[in-house]
Amino acid sequence: MAADDFDVVIVGGGAAGVAAARRLHDAAIRCLLVEARPRLGGRAWSVIDPTGHALDLGCGWLHSADRNPWVDVARAQRRTIDKMPPPWMRPSLTFGFPHAEQLEFLNAREAFDERIEAAEGIPDRPAAELLRPGDRWNGLVTAVSTFVTGIELEHVSAHDLARYDDSGVNWRVTEGLGTTIAAHGANVPVALDCQVYRINHGDRRLRLETSNGAITTDHVIVTVPTSILSDDNFFVPALPDKVAAAQGLPLGFDDKMFLALDGASEFPRESRLFGRTDRVGTGAYHLRPFGRPLIECYFGGSLARDLEAGGERAFFDFAASELVGLLGGGFARRLEFLAVHGWGLDPFARGAYSYARPGRADCRAALAQPVDDRLFFAGEACSLRDFSTAHGAYLTGVRAADEVIAARAKLRV
Repeated sequence: MAADDFDVVIVGGGAAGVAAARRLHDAAIRCLLVEARPRLGGRAWSVIDPTGHALDLGCGWLHSADRNPWVDVARAQRRTIDKMPPPWMRPSLTFGFPHAEQLEFLNAREAFDERIEAAEGIPDRPAAELLRPGDRWNGLVTAVSTFVTGIELEHVSAHDLARYDDSGVNWRVTEGLGTTIAAHGANVPVALDCQVYRINHGDRRLRLETSNGAITTDHVIVTVPTSILSDDNFFVPALPDKVAAAQGLPLGFDDKMFLALDGASEFPRESRLFGRTDRVGTGAYHLRPFGRPLIECYFGGSLARDLEAGGERAFFDFAASELVGLLGGGFARRLEFLAVHGWGLDPFARGAYSYARPGRADCRAALAQPVDDRLFFAGEACSLRDFSTAHGAYLTGVRAADEVIAARAKLRV
């Protein structure tokens, strides 16, 4: 096909872009999915460890699995769905965190969540203002929140957190959620290693300036992260309202590191440790995910940003230090580095997923609005209640595809 043979171009091959392209392709609409990376999946990325198992370096959980469309996609691909409850829904191991203290923390976290749920009834404010002043668990509550938002609570809109909707059902795909999302793009026309620098919407047809030359089309679905949309030069003519919405929804920092663990059977499968319980800058350690001899290490917020600056060694040294503090000096010898990916340093992501700044929760709806029935927008940041999730991205991608289909139908009337 020539470059101008496509009726719709989807910019960004992550969960939203793949879902949009699949919907349009199945509707027999000539579309092209353009992705800057050499692979599909975006911030969903599964790599294979030396034993042949998938490691999700990006999103890995099927949150709200009872209504998550990726579940049906995974089943259609004959993937294995693991329904073991996640470690955060069970008590942690008691190393450095006695059971009585865990109950205190749980009560503090539940009380904070209740205040967040009621936050839309008051003027918006930083979510940190809803912490109980002087509570000893504020640091750990904030640390856990960074795994959700990618940033500390003082930077996050309380209204945005209040709008987040989660059913509490969380499953995983044994072969990798990243693998599943990428495979959903099978047979869809794709241009990989093709970075879009600019979208010109000032003429009759849209023109995309890319690393592989220009592409012209009638409609574009934009699914790139807000870190890219914040650039004033991405659209010509400029779209200041979109830039402002994107700037209200920056990406936080969340990274995962995988370690091989010698003698892992000592620990229960799917168990968890916190490195420290008295501060924000700590990791969470998921032991034996899927029963494998691994530790899945989570780092969020400023801690993740700072570790990214130090590279793989900084991640490993930090995790080893926290684990040794809990499990003894010889524990470091049982660890072997496997993989990590710094999403903040990834040039096509520049962060993990979106959070709303205080007073900017309505930016999600503003970002999702089409422009002139030619430019359409999708991605987790465009989801009002499922943001920061792969299923939120999927649903916005399908919505944008349906908006394109409706716009094309109007042109034929």
